[in-house]
Amino acid sequence: MPDFWRNSGFHLLERDAAGRLRVTDDFLRAYFLRPEVHPVEESCDAERGLHASLMAAPRRAVPEAEIEAVADADARHNYRMLLKFRDRLVAAGTVEGCYMGLFKGTIDVPPLFIGQLAHVIVRNLLDGCDDPLRLRAAELLFREQKATLQDGHALLADLETVSMHAAGSRYGSIGKLIVEAQGALGKVDLDVLDRANADLYWERESRHDTVISLTYGRAALDALCRVIEAWIAHFHGLRVSVKPLRRIEESRWAWHIGLDAESTSILNELWSGAQVEQGRMRNILALFSLQFEEPAAMRADIAGRTVYLALSANAEQEVRMKPQNLLINLPVHEA
Repeated sequence: MPDFWRNSGFHLLERDAAGRLRVTDDFLRAYFLRPEVHPVEESCDAERGLHASLMAAPRRAVPEAEIEAVADADARHNYRMLLKFRDRLVAAGTVEGCYMGLFKGTIDVPPLFIGQLAHVIVRNLLDGCDDPLRLRAAELLFREQKATLQDGHALLADLETVSMHAAGSRYGSIGKLIVEAQGALGKVDLDVLDRANADLYWERESRHDTVISLTYGRAALDALCRVIEAWIAHFHGLRVSVKPLRRIEESRWAWHIGLDAESTSILNELWSGAQVEQGRMRNILALFSLQFEEPAAMRADIAGRTVYLALSANAEQEVRMKPQNLLINLPVHEA
């Protein structure tokens, strides 16, 4: 089976006995190699010295005076932010522990870093996975997508790829190409992955130039369900079953989780009995039911009830999934 997502940083980490990713010096060094803090030709001696010392001892304490000695104001700001994040990683001990800790108070970490943590965590829990559709679906947890809705199809392409190729290349008309795919989802020039052509992913996973369909009944939607199950099991140690839905039949359901800001807003309004404008309802790309294998693991007042999930595009038809919602909003029994 081919390796995948080598740019995630997974190979710089070690697993502990529980299967969590232990923070290593090499993983920390990778952050100090980022362009925001790596010295450039104009860097002063103090900045070069600070960087060299952190590459040699990435966990060492850095007094404020050392940062103040750096001449460039942007570099000082970047070092303060990165060192604060490094301290979170070191204190947590594992990437998963750091990730969960980010959402227990005011979030003061750049979204880029949050996405990177999700990236390497998903790489860990999918290690050994031989299903390319599951890997492509899992990219939703850490890469923003561009949605195109046409004739009942919900197609997702990588947002950065769409933006990067917005002019001049064969991907410049990505929206048009996706729309033209309509029923022939496996034959469009952008290669909409389905079971028949899923192996294309192995040679192109780092290019982020494949498209998946989240239309009800499509294989990629089921693949996303398996990823959600694995994500919850990895963090909570709970077995759940996630299935796609056409609609929510319960008029007064017990619990819901929006997988993005728009879904959270829509589900909250529907649950409270409000009327949601039809144009916004069309932003919902997928609905899911989630069942706990052990109902006793749920909050006692709703044990055994179905938890509903939704994934939506925003007004700009962009999809920004928040996988942390599955962890912090899951109705788990306090015990």
